[in-house]
Amino acid sequence: MKTQSTLGPAAALVCIVLIAANLRAPVTSVGPVMPEMALQLRLTPVMIGWLAAVPLICFSLFSTFMPRVSAQIGLERSLLYSIVMLALGLCIRSAGGVPALFLGSVFIGIAITTGNVLMPAYIKKKFPGKLGMVTGLYLVSMNLVSALAVGYSISIGKMGDLGWRSSIGIWVLLSVLAFFCWLPAIPRNRNTTGVAGITLTRYMYKSRLAWQISVFMGLQSLVFYVFAAWLPTMLQSWGMSAGRAGWMLSYVQAGQVPMMFIGPLLAGRMRKQTSLVWLTFILLVAGLMIVVVWKTAFIVAAVLLIGIAVGLAFTLATMFFVLRTNNTAEAAALSGMSQSVGYFLAAFGPPLFGWLYGFTASWLVPLLILLLSSLAFLYTGLKAAKDRLVIENTTG
Repeated sequence: MKTQSTLGPAAALVCIVLIAANLRAPVTSVGPVMPEMALQLRLTPVMIGWLAAVPLICFSLFSTFMPRVSAQIGLERSLLYSIVMLALGLCIRSAGGVPALFLGSVFIGIAITTGNVLMPAYIKKKFPGKLGMVTGLYLVSMNLVSALAVGYSISIGKMGDLGWRSSIGIWVLLSVLAFFCWLPAIPRNRNTTGVAGITLTRYMYKSRLAWQISVFMGLQSLVFYVFAAWLPTMLQSWGMSAGRAGWMLSYVQAGQVPMMFIGPLLAGRMRKQTSLVWLTFILLVAGLMIVVVWKTAFIVAAVLLIGIAVGLAFTLATMFFVLRTNNTAEAAALSGMSQSVGYFLAAFGPPLFGWLYGFTASWLVPLLILLLSSLAFLYTGLKAAKDRLVIENTTG
């Protein structure tokens, strides 16, 4: 039996924006204070890499299961529980030593996984005629707050005596706000229609197009999370101050913001998005080459180019979930698979980047690996951008 929540379209849009605001800041706020954390907790480069990879591993392990969980307890209720888990994880991560740091990161990773997978499906369900606009607002909120988290992470830590703990723990306030806003979205009857079944999820793993979208998703995520984990540390090793290095990462975020709104509008009006994939590839390679050749000399231009490229890439990956599917169930299943496979691939980025740096004592080799991965990014993106559906000739 179908039931309705008490949220109207305007209130639903506000809730989407609030939940989106919680989906990156808890991860990206760590990068600027990583040197302080490493010094205080005696973290090695490899440990730092794995800490950055924990959320990605969670994204990979749990993304496939989220549509099934939603089918059992409901789409809206699944999102509510994820907000509670996020708040708990933020408290644990900032409260103790190394074990708490990793345990809290696991909770945060699982919570963000739920939002990552199910919010595109909720948008398709609630706003089927305004996918581009609502997806754009969702992505802008996610990345704008993330940029602020990066830029002000160091400053927040200096406000009290807790240092990095307050920098990464303060975002629990945002999750509490999202919780109370989302409560009216929960249908009165528990028998909410699920968004995907096991059969549909299994079908996705047999689809070549679904795999192409998944790898594209993974490669753009790999670039973003490598920079989120290592850019401030890399820049500080080249002589930049901790505060300015944190702002450079925020510029990566800032570069994403306009593309997060413009990208969905453009992609939604195109039958195929190959031109956008080519643009993304060119911008990404240009930004990486500037860092490789000139290091900090033109770093603002470099990080803005990389931010624009990653923002447009993430926009395309998210839009593929809704443009290449027929209905909410398919969108959730494709989102689940793509994020499971994609983040599994991306999870190797931060630790591999750290290992290569530790092994070579240079940032050149890991940066060149990123450049090589951009070729695979281009290939899978062009395939995913073609005008076709993962499942043809279905309705609903």
